[in-house]
Order: sequence, then C-alpha cells, then structure tokens
Amino acid sequence: MFRIGGTVSRRAGLRVLLDVLLLTLASTAMEALVARLPESPEVRGQNNVVSLALYAVRDTNGKNAFAFNGKITAPVIRVRPGETLKIKYVNHLATSSNEACATGPCMGMTNLHFHGLEISPNAPQDDVLTMLAMPGQTLHYVVEIPKNHPPGLYWYHPHPHGESHRQVLDGMSGAIVVEGMKRYVPEVGRLRERVLVLRGLSIEHDLNAAALRREVAIPPKGCGGASGSAARIFTINGTIRPQIEIAPGERQFWRIVNASADRYLDLELDGQPFEVVALDGMPLAVHDPQHPTRFAGHVLLPPAGRLEAIVSGPAAGTQTSLRTRCVNTGLAGDPNPEIVLADVVPGRPHTNPVASPARDVQDPLSRDGQAPLPRKVDLQAKEKSTPDFVVAFTEDKDGFYINGEKYSPTAKPMVRVQVGAYQHWRIVNQSAELHPMHIHQTHFLVYAVNGVRLANPEWLDTVNVPVRGTVDVVMDFTNPLIKGMSLFHCHLLNHEDKGMMAKILFE
Repeated sequence: MFRIGGTVSRRAGLRVLLDVLLLTLASTAMEALVARLPESPEVRGQNNVVSLALYAVRDTNGKNAFAFNGKITAPVIRVRPGETLKIKYVNHLATSSNEACATGPCMGMTNLHFHGLEISPNAPQDDVLTMLAMPGQTLHYVVEIPKNHPPGLYWYHPHPHGESHRQVLDGMSGAIVVEGMKRYVPEVGRLRERVLVLRGLSIEHDLNAAALRREVAIPPKGCGGASGSAARIFTINGTIRPQIEIAPGERQFWRIVNASADRYLDLELDGQPFEVVALDGMPLAVHDPQHPTRFAGHVLLPPAGRLEAIVSGPAAGTQTSLRTRCVNTGLAGDPNPEIVLADVVPGRPHTNPVASPARDVQDPLSRDGQAPLPRKVDLQAKEKSTPDFVVAFTEDKDGFYINGEKYSPTAKPMVRVQVGAYQHWRIVNQSAELHPMHIHQTHFLVYAVNGVRLANPEWLDTVNVPVRGTVDVVMDFTNPLIKGMSLFHCHLLNHEDKGMMAKILFE
C-alpha cells in the first residue's frame, strides 16, 4: 500500500498497480514483436530419393505462394550427390487475378526452375520451356543429381515467361542444399548451420510503408543514382528484421540466398568479416584447393546470388546487425538503399553438432570416391582470345533486349555450343542501370570487369554487369550431361519477362 500525508490512498495504489500492469503488457507486446529467426521445414531423402509435393496457391492476402504439408511455406530441400529429387508440383492458382504481370494480366501459369543445379535442361528435369502448368494442372519433376555435383546452396523458383517476376516477388522461392561441403571445409560439419532465404517484399502500395522503412532503418536521404523511395524491403525466412542468435565468439555456418525478384544486396555484418566458403553454390576449394576460404568485409549479391560463409559471434555487449549497404544501380535503376536485415543477439553456444539437423550424417561422396574436379582454365590464352560470343544488354521504352532481340517462346536459339569445351564470353551492358546475367545449367569463371583482370577470379552462375561496362567470363560447357535447349537472361525478373532473355542450344 502507498501512504500520502500519513494516510493510505487505495486509489493511488490501484493507479500505480494499473500502471505497472500496463507497462508489463507493453513490454510483453514489444517482445512478441521482436521475432527470432524462423527455420524453414526441411525435406531429406530416403533410399536415395528425395520426394515431396509442392503446391502453387493463393494465400489469404491474395498473393501467389508455395504450400507444403498444409502450410504456406517453402521447404529447404536437402539432396545428396547421386540422389534423385522427385517433386509433384500442383497448380492451385486462380484462373483470373487482379495482379498485373509483365506482359499483361496474370494467367496463373507456373513451373519450377532449379537455379544453379548442373542438371539436364530436358523434361522432366530443369525444363522451363515446355514444362508449364496452367491452374488445375500438375507437373512431375524427376531430377537426377550427378554423383560429382558440387555441394553448396542452390534454390528453386517459378520461371514461366511473363509471370516469373510476379510470382517470385510474391515470395515463391525456396532453398536447395546439395550436401557435402565439409569435404572441402571440414569445420562446417561441426558448426551450427543457418539457411537464410532473403526475399524482397513490395511496400510500394502499403499504407504502413513509412513505418516499415523506419523499422528496417532506411536512411531518409537516398543513395546512389536512382531516384524515389525504396519500393522493397527484405524479409529473412519470411520475417522482417528478425533476431539471429549467436554466442560471443561462436562460429556459425550461414548459407544466404538473395531470392528477391529485382533487388541487389551488398551484405555486411557489423564489425565482423565473412569467411567465404562458397559463392553461387560453388565451393572456392573446387578450383583452388590451397585456399578453401577467404575473408571479405562485404559481399555483393545480385538477385539470385548466394553466399556461404562462416561468421563469428560479436563480443558481449556489442550491438551488431546484418545489413545490406547502399547499391548504386544507376540512373535508370531502382533505389537499393542501406537496410538492416537482422539484428545479431547473444544466444546459447551450439554444443551438440551431432544432433544438428543441418549436419551431414556422412560424407556423401565417400561411397564412390567421385568429387567435382578442380576447374583449371588457361586464363592467359582466354585473355588473348577474341570472345566466342558477345552478350549485349540494351533497353528502351518498349522493352529489354539481348543483342537487339526481344525474347519470344517461339524464337530459335541465339547461340549454339558444342558440349566439351570452354568458351570466352563477353557480357556488355549498354544501359544506364545494373544487370545481373544468369545462365541455366552451368557455372562460369568471371575473370575481368571493364577490361581489368580480377585478383581473385570467381566461379558464379549469376554475375553483376556494371553500368556501361563489360564482364569477361569463361563458360564451362564441358559437362556431357548438359545437352538440349536452355536459357540465359538478366535476373532482374521484370527485365527477363519483358524480353531480356535468349535461348542457348547445348549440342
């Protein structure tokens, strides 16, 4: 009880108790708003087969979504080299939609692309040209993962021409992990693993857009050459600015995919470098066994890019965030401001790696001794050679083009390649904005940007091409499994939908 002037005031006491109760409720509500990083459900194989049913649906907000096991979620698919991935993909999208797609009203057509996997482009594998499902139809994928497939982080998303951007922007994407990374960096088998799927969230027409921009700490002053307010923020595993727990000094293995439809990331962890293990699913050690990791203060991930890295927990009492730095996308590009993606907070040390569901049970390549061979290329010879093929990105008010041509499903292949050799390609960006170039089925070695040789050439499947600049790469067309019609395109999916894509025939 509380005494005023020597007497007991019941009213004052009740008021104070009510104030304490309200403060407690407010504190509890604030704690509820601070979300821990959620973990996606996982699918693993049995008897060398990974099998699942995936559904394309409309969620309660009227957006396109993946459904798995009765929930609106995209599972992490874990496969081992030599396994078979079987997916029953059912299209339950609406036959009519209020959403606009790149080339007209959305029709609800969908399919799957297994981004980065070095697998056949023919049905029933990574065929995005003829395997298409309208609402009410079902696709059956049977994907053979080669026994010597590089381990790493890959991903899946719809790839129907004209509707890809809309579906990926709505959040239709998920991670694929090809097991076996510890073969190249044994330490990762003992670390806690986190799979972080970063998706772009459109806030362009959101009534709470200003509050959301404040929540992710977008600076009020813009950055880079693009004008206007940011129309996208990012979620991680479906959550805006979650908390990622890591004990001070603890080392964790983070696998990060930029699954946004049209936004760049320049990832930075405050005060902590990334110890890079793999980029775009390709372990550094595959082509440079003497240097299986390297340190980087920040890493640029174009849309579809992936980073796999070891990170260390910050010192106790240190405020640390995972953020994307400002990316200048050019005068014709979209704003890509600095954004806080997640807050890194103290957690319990990871002390039982054997029980970790993300840890490899055994080395999946030890059964037959096969492993990805080091990819050695005579760069001096390629640097002196005339490009075997030039890819020129251009755009105008009517669309987006490769080598002056706008994509058509009935178009003939723009280029034919003989399987069994490497080729020197030059990608030229003749526009006033960045473009990320992606080719299906294979990786390539990026060795020069704007004519300047890189100190550390990188094997990627998606590369940023600077404004009015060039990138020189060595395409790996040596895989005998890759034969048939495939694609290369800009991975700003609204550009791809509007024509910046072309066919390539592997012969």
